[in-house]
Amino acid sequence: MSNPDELLRIEGIRKTFPGVIALDGVDFDLRRGEVHVLLGENGAGKSTLIKMLSGAYTPDAGRILVGGEEVRIQGAQDSERLGIATIYQEFNLVPDLTVAENIFLGRQPRRYGMIDRKRMEADAAVLLERVGVNVSPRARVRDLGIARLQMVEIAKALSLDARVLIMDEPTAVLTSEEVDKLFSIVRALRADGVGVVFITHHLEEIAALGDRVTVIRDGRSVGQVPASTPEDELVRLMVGRSIEQQYPRERPETGPALLTVEGLTRDGVFHDVSFQVHAGEVVGIAGLVGAGRTEVVRAVFGADPYDKGAVKVAGARLRRHDVTAAMAAGIGLVPEDRKGQGLVLDASVEENLGLVTLRSATRAGLVDLKGQHEAAERIAGQLGVRMAGLGQHVRTLSGGNQQKVVIGKWLLADTKVLILDEPTRGIDVGAKVEIYQLINELTAAGAAVLMISSDLPEVLGMSDRVLVMAQGRIAGELPADQATQDAVMALAVSTPTTTTTPTTSTTGTETSRGH
Repeated sequence: MSNPDELLRIEGIRKTFPGVIALDGVDFDLRRGEVHVLLGENGAGKSTLIKMLSGAYTPDAGRILVGGEEVRIQGAQDSERLGIATIYQEFNLVPDLTVAENIFLGRQPRRYGMIDRKRMEADAAVLLERVGVNVSPRARVRDLGIARLQMVEIAKALSLDARVLIMDEPTAVLTSEEVDKLFSIVRALRADGVGVVFITHHLEEIAALGDRVTVIRDGRSVGQVPASTPEDELVRLMVGRSIEQQYPRERPETGPALLTVEGLTRDGVFHDVSFQVHAGEVVGIAGLVGAGRTEVVRAVFGADPYDKGAVKVAGARLRRHDVTAAMAAGIGLVPEDRKGQGLVLDASVEENLGLVTLRSATRAGLVDLKGQHEAAERIAGQLGVRMAGLGQHVRTLSGGNQQKVVIGKWLLADTKVLILDEPTRGIDVGAKVEIYQLINELTAAGAAVLMISSDLPEVLGMSDRVLVMAQGRIAGELPADQATQDAVMALAVSTPTTTTTPTTSTTGTETSRGH
């Protein structure tokens, strides 16, 4: 090939699905020892492109060259043989197997014809140490949190000794400390001559790690620019328009407390957690991974049990560990794992949007199908879900559009208190702003929003108050005008000995803050 440092080249790739042109003449190349960022909105075609490189899809037109030779990648084995490893945004791990078994799945070391578990676990331990995660090779994958699952995926990819490493949103669920560790790993791989295709929606990561950026919009490559390109220009290339305000929080007058949590305790998980969320208010929950944030909101929603305390909606106490009662009271939960817990993947968009309202739309055993269809059509249009039609399977939507469907089902249910757990994980900058505008519409209509996010700028930008958790307790509360990254992190790494009693906001006392 003309450039001896070129590991991979994609020329004029085209891919269509029934009624949809996913890619239309995309060009891309990757050099030895570089991080090439692939940037674009959800639905732009990034996932389709990397699935061709991993063997999940084959192109309708165009060609793929590896090491200067044209290749056909017809499955995962072809991809691995060519030295290409892919870390997907949605994990590709077997829950019932151990960490070591997942890392070496299909490639287990053998001795005398039997799997050499001792060697496999020792090799896995070396890889886990390399990615800086403290987890036993013998641990079951189903017992790990999302952040650790991500690091196991990275260890699995490293075990392939790949020359081309594709990373799809690898930092989406990591803390800042874990992101730093990941970046160190990527830089070391780059120094070893590995080429990295890095997909991210965190624009600040591009200049910190990348060398070049290729932007895809509506299935076409629209530009290749240096990683030092200003964020405003990257956004313009991605969405075809400028975004003036990244966190467009509107702060309406707040009303009475819609959600009250009093002394919520689950032994060994969280302790004496108390707070309120008022009508028209967004309360953010910040903290490091493992602080107990998700466990608390799942208990509030009734999905998980708790030992002591109370959850009240508009003053009425809810039965503990009762999702049906929570939903009837007007609580909705958008979980952090949208595919595993928020959607029925093989059902249609329409069916998923109607999941929560199905019971109320049923009379004498008959479902009001016309009413459900009209409601789904209205909410899908309001949210701007990009789809071929309401009958399209949710599995085939992009991550951002799947998230809109998860939120949309709660909008149809006229939810009073919406709990959002990592609401923009894996969502592009354009779709994020749409989600933020939706939050504004909810609070303007008098709903209350409780939001967990590992994206600290997002928490600071969209919250009227920020609760910080550390080691299963509320370590402190910060009003919007005092919530800085330094202040939040100081609380997040603290060791709370007693619960800080949160102050409750009153109507009209919020301090507006520009972002």
